[in-house]
This record gives sequence, C-alpha cells and structure tokens, in this order.
Amino acid sequence: MDLDERKMKILQAIIRTYLETGEPVGSRTISKYTDLNLSSATIRNEMADLEELGYILQPHTSAGRIPSDKGYRIYVDEMMREREESLNNREKKLDEMQNILLEKVDRVETLLQNVTRAVADNTKYAAMISTPHMHDNRLKFIQLSSVEGEKILCVMVLEGNIVKNKILKVEGQLDNETILKLNILLNSTLNGLTLEQIHMGLVAKLTGQAGEQSELIKAVLDAVVEAISPEEDMRIYTSGATNILKYPELNDSERASLLIGALEEKQMLTNFLTNGDEENKGIQIYIGDETLVQSMKDCSVVTATYELEDGLKGTIGVIGPKRMDYEKVVETLRSVKEQLDDAYRRIT
Repeated sequence: MDLDERKMKILQAIIRTYLETGEPVGSRTISKYTDLNLSSATIRNEMADLEELGYILQPHTSAGRIPSDKGYRIYVDEMMREREESLNNREKKLDEMQNILLEKVDRVETLLQNVTRAVADNTKYAAMISTPHMHDNRLKFIQLSSVEGEKILCVMVLEGNIVKNKILKVEGQLDNETILKLNILLNSTLNGLTLEQIHMGLVAKLTGQAGEQSELIKAVLDAVVEAISPEEDMRIYTSGATNILKYPELNDSERASLLIGALEEKQMLTNFLTNGDEENKGIQIYIGDETLVQSMKDCSVVTATYELEDGLKGTIGVIGPKRMDYEKVVETLRSVKEQLDDAYRRIT
C-alpha cells in the first residue's frame, strides 16, 4: 500500500463523508472530522497527492473531491481487514472466557471430591455430596465455537456460574462471522431467561432471525432447555465406601453388596438427596427405615444442605452404622457447611 497513515485517515474521512452526504468533500469539511489536527492547507496538499495517486477525483463543477473506484477498493479492503481482526479478537476473548469457565468447573468438581474424601476420612464412614444447583435456573451467557469437523461446541453459563457443554452437529463448517452473529442473537434474546420464559413464540422468533441456521438454533435451544431444566440429573460424588464395611453388622456379603451398589447407583442417591425436607435447611438424621432406601435400612444417614453464593444449594451426607458417632458426624457437617462457601468463593 502506497499510503501513509495520514493519507489513509484523510481518504477514509473523505469516503465516509461522501457516503453520508453524496456531495463532493472539501478540505475544510475534512478538517472538522479527522483527529489529525491539520490545517485546511495541509489537508489540501494531501488531497492533491491522493488525487494524483488515483484514490480520489475532482468533479469539474466542484472544488471538492469524491472517491474513485481505486479509493473505494482500498477503503473496503482496509475495512474488511479491521473487521477480520475484530472478529478474531472477539473469538479469542470468547475462547479465553470459555477456558476460564471450564477451569472453574474443574476446580469446583475437584473441591467437592476433596470435601467428600475429607468427610469420609474424618468420620471413618462413607460420604456423599451433590453438585450445587438452583431450582430456578437462569441462563447468563451462551457461546458457540467451531470445533473439529462439522461440529459446534455450545457452552452455556447458568446463574451461579454453572457451566454446561454440548457438542452439536452442523452441515458444513461455519465461518467466524456467522458464529459471532449467532452468539450475538442468542445472548441478546436468551440472557436472564428461565425455562418457563422460553416459549414457542420466542423459539419461532429466534429461528426466523437465524435464517439458514434455524436448525442449529433449534438444537441450541434444546441444549439450553436441557441445561436449565430442574429435572436434569445432578452429579453425586462419593468416598469412603469401604469404611462402613469395617463394621461387623454391615460387612456380610449380602448387606455389603447391596450397600456398595447403593453408593454406586447415582440415581438412587439423587432421589434420596432431593426428596429431603425442603423446609428443614439444617442437619437431618435418618435412622434405618427412615432413609426409604431398602439397601440402607441397616444404616443411619446424616445430611446437611449447604448453600453457596447466588442461591446455589447442594446436599452433603454421611452414611454409617446405626451406632455411628452422631455427635462427631453432626459437628463435621456443620463445619463443612461453614467452610464450603468460603472455599467456593476462592476458586470462582
């Protein structure tokens, strides 16, 4: 390119002004709109150079100048280059945000796994903990990113900075500009909505605005509904299953097999943890048949609801023989409840 920065800025100012007014542009007009702080005489000299180089023309009936085809071409090429850089920077920032959020998820899961191990080690019983969740999930942020082949990674951030991922298949690879437009469309429409607020009218509006990518938008909406649905299975982490087998009343082969099976059956534990007394947010103790889990009828289970920032809640529990040290278990769970929120804040 044979233009220095000053000539390029003057050419851009001429073209933008001409596009707005449709009138030939003079040096005095340019002096008002550029950030060069140049006199009209200096701008006239630069405009003369631009005319000699073929980037602008002077109509016979006017002292002003208009862009030539060559001028339009360099303007458009520069505009597209800047836009491409902007898109790349935006994608880079989105990728960086995604990586940070995914790292946070990993840290939260590690925290919960560490908590269950610590509780099991401290009490010498089995421990379990559910991942934090909300009864009224809202979507905070959504990002689509192209991955290998004809696939799109859909990252959804829910209230409480809970991150959910979904791989979606598409027909043909999408360019960065299309993905960026879809991200803007999705975030401007869906941010802050709950499951109940994503109605058929909204779906129709989104798919209509998406045009050729309507099928992808439908797949994204299905993923969002699945992510924020309260029926979605929570994750359960367990530790110390072998601890309770040290007690003679629980270590015969049949009881041991049933008990280990129960601790490995995540759906059963999920049902147990979510069917507790919602009004009672303190420590709850279930003895024998009170657990409503047949394989735990010879055990006692002590649970506590922990609460994190932004209304996130989960349950932590200890499973042991009926003759467990209740005082120690209750004290341990109370301590964990108090420390868990601080630990969560530090890693998020």
